[in-house]
Amino acid sequence: MSLHDDAVLVLKGYEDQDELRQDYLGHLAAHPDGMWKACHAGHVTASALVVDPGRGQVLLTLHRKLRMWLQMGGHCEPGDASLAAAALREATEESGIPGLTLLPGGPVRLDRHPIPAPCHWHYDVQYAALAPADAEHTISDESLDLRWFAYDEVAAVADESVVRLLEATRARL
Repeated sequence: MSLHDDAVLVLKGYEDQDELRQDYLGHLAAHPDGMWKACHAGHVTASALVVDPGRGQVLLTLHRKLRMWLQMGGHCEPGDASLAAAALREATEESGIPGLTLLPGGPVRLDRHPIPAPCHWHYDVQYAALAPADAEHTISDESLDLRWFAYDEVAAVADESVVRLLEATRARL
């Protein structure tokens, strides 16, 4: 199964945020290259909020280009077998934490946001990744910093999309 077909299957099975889900499916139907960064009309991305439920914390990255505290994530790559695999790969690469596992149940949320030209939109499929107890993180080249934040600290440092992702993740935990 191609990554495009996996994305369509995942999105068809995702029951929340129906209007946005339909936008994603419409984008993929109109753009056979809609999974890839080269699609200037927008492309699907995969991200994961790294959580340590035992300590009530999330790991956020200070994004090098955007200079914002965000969840781990990014572009799909040809070697990714699925959106879930892409999200887990991104979370592992950007956090440096081995042994992350995705929260069961598929994506936690969808978030579509504008990005600078030449592309116009990121259609982000958002997962949550559970960190092993006492996980040690390592800053990647894509980050200026990585830091654990208590759940109640996130709203003070991150934008509303991260806050909504945290709320949806906590509801599923």
